[in-house]
Amino acid sequence: MINAKHREMLPFYDVIVVGGGHAGCEAAVAAANLGSKTLLITMDMTKYAQMSCNPAMGGIAKGQIVREIDALGGYSGIVSDQSSIQFRMLNQSKGPAMWSPRAQNDRVRFTELWRHVLEKTPNLDLWQDAVISLHIKDNVVNGVRTKIGVDFYSKSVVLTNGTFLNGLMHIGRAKMEGGRIGESASYHISEQLLDIGFKTGRLKTGTPVRIDGRSIDFSKMEEQAGDATIGKFSFLPEIKSTLKQKSCWITYTNETVHSILEEGFADSPMYNGTILGTGPRYCPSIEAKIVTFAEKTSHQLFLEPEGEDTIEYYLNGFSSSLPWDVQLRALQKVSGLENVKIFRPGYAIEYDYFDPTQLHHTLETKLIKNLFFAGQINGTTGYEEAAAQGIMAGINAHQNVHELEPFVLNRDEAYIGVLIDDLVTKGVDEPYRMFTSRAEYRILLRQDNADFRLTAKSYELGLAQKDRLDLVLEKKMAVESILDFVTNFSLKPQFVNHILREKGSSELKQGVKLIDIIMRPQISIFDLIEDIVPFKTFLLSIPEGRFSEILESAEIAIKYAGYIDREKLVADKYRRLENIGITGKFDFEKILTISTEARQKLAEIQPDTIGQASRISGVSPSDINVLLVLLGR
Repeated sequence: MINAKHREMLPFYDVIVVGGGHAGCEAAVAAANLGSKTLLITMDMTKYAQMSCNPAMGGIAKGQIVREIDALGGYSGIVSDQSSIQFRMLNQSKGPAMWSPRAQNDRVRFTELWRHVLEKTPNLDLWQDAVISLHIKDNVVNGVRTKIGVDFYSKSVVLTNGTFLNGLMHIGRAKMEGGRIGESASYHISEQLLDIGFKTGRLKTGTPVRIDGRSIDFSKMEEQAGDATIGKFSFLPEIKSTLKQKSCWITYTNETVHSILEEGFADSPMYNGTILGTGPRYCPSIEAKIVTFAEKTSHQLFLEPEGEDTIEYYLNGFSSSLPWDVQLRALQKVSGLENVKIFRPGYAIEYDYFDPTQLHHTLETKLIKNLFFAGQINGTTGYEEAAAQGIMAGINAHQNVHELEPFVLNRDEAYIGVLIDDLVTKGVDEPYRMFTSRAEYRILLRQDNADFRLTAKSYELGLAQKDRLDLVLEKKMAVESILDFVTNFSLKPQFVNHILREKGSSELKQGVKLIDIIMRPQISIFDLIEDIVPFKTFLLSIPEGRFSEILESAEIAIKYAGYIDREKLVADKYRRLENIGITGKFDFEKILTISTEARQKLAEIQPDTIGQASRISGVSPSDINVLLVLLGR
């Protein structure tokens, strides 16, 4: 029974965010910074945005997401940069659409910095407790009840429960209830939502052994240092790391290691039927690798430092739920780990998730108004995917309660748009991970232009601040001025032929425009700065702290202009389908001129637009044509 006296003591909130992981932190800060009175409830205030698995942010496509979050005015990029102990730009041997920033982070510093962000955010209150149920009336959420019996009331709720919903951890035959090692699971919410009619399932993830660095023989391993020039995620020029930069190390498994691991398969919860949840395809356990790739005699392992000063190392590539003693014996046969000591073995965890096709593109649930889901509760894996959903859910929770227009990013506007559209349109049957291959417009969605794509949109919302918009405008003007200069500046052979010879490019016989030289694949714009004095003099006008960033954007605009323009045309063509709304216009079950599968899928997902309908598995182009004809009538 609700205690009226207690209700009067507690403030009423616009937005309550449940869970203090990457999704929850971004959601809470976004809603609060937009002006909503916000409460963030978490079970442990010392573990905000905890890096439960590897101590790193970014990577293939994930780095683009972090830059998009930063461009929107989120904090994952800022906190990553300030806690970075190594930075690498991946895929630089490929085209710029594939370049992906990645940072190794100090795990403890990362969490501390996020706590500083939360504590300094206006309109944001914090509460340490577990939420056990939602207050719902007439299919509208209006608050939560916590484990210690406190009722908080609000206009909206964002659930970001991570792996804690009925979490169960496995090490061999040993099972422990919890959402992370040493932390209890969250109960009752799944059951409540199931009773309401939500579809739920079980997924599985895992984490590797943690190693004592004093027991590692690094002389037997290959060093992997960061980039010589320390890059970053945030577009804010003053944000950077002041921490000591560290190397990662590479070693390999071997056939002896594999044989020892196979001895433990009978006790592996993956193979003895204990684990029922589906694991991540693209981040498999070491035992899954051995079975799936039986022909391989070795697998690459990465030793990653957990922080600037700690001796703890994370063994990337060795995720496992085998018995601890099997893990240890196998590790002792890895080169460089013959005398290894471990702090804790790897383990697997099962948890509840909810079918994300039950969500709108705003991440609001279709069954309960003003209730939002973000993060692993939607079947995703990875800090970056969670944080992206968090910021979008926080924005839309604020928009909802203040009766403002929803904020949705399209597939040609952001990887975040691809992520959410994939989730709500296609659903998941395994933990979802973002890749560049999932984006059909990846030439448009580069890591270098996230600010061009998103900051003005966020500024119009009121989230990105004026200083961010000013930086974008400054960058655009600088890039345009460079393009104008190189298009009009003529270059004689004697000033550039020595550079062309050195780079293996054919020499000039007559003068050309500077842009023609930059367009050559062997030549970088940076190769031309020192020797072409007028160009060097012109570039003195470029802000020093943003020199490389601006030149890189200009070079990409020059070299890939044709590809970019062509992809824009394709995106514009398909954008027309996205603008054809069909919400509430059809009873799909009664349209007998489309396939049975299409009727069932359309009725289940209830797409908002023709574009979304066209991406549903089982809906054919002919089915879409039928819908378009019916709309015409």
